[in-house]
Amino acid sequence: MIKTLTRIPVAHYSNLKARSGYSIKIDDMEIALFKVTTGEVYALENHSPHPKGGVLSEGLVSGHYVYCPVYDWKISLADGTVQAPDEGQVRAFQVEINDDIIFIVL
Repeated sequence: MIKTLTRIPVAHYSNLKARSGYSIKIDDMEIALFKVTTGEVYALENHSPHPKGGVLSEGLVSGHYVYCPVYDWKISLADGTVQAPDEGQVRAFQVEINDDIIFIVL
């Protein structure tokens, strides 16, 4: 079976500030977009895996992690996993950058 991938343009790379989160919406999905100080861009589902957690785009970005703004869970920007002793994971999306345009691959 062949899987079809869709590249959706979501932002200009030059407009993103490092260590900040941005909320974008694609259909009914809310996605948090982050640029880290080393220049990489990551995209995660924009909700903490904690049942009462907050919006990740409002979380503190440190290195390659974002902290849930409500419960301070440390979440990897690379794969969406929560650092122990807490448990959980959010969906991580593939990101591509081409000529200053950031694409989310679905």
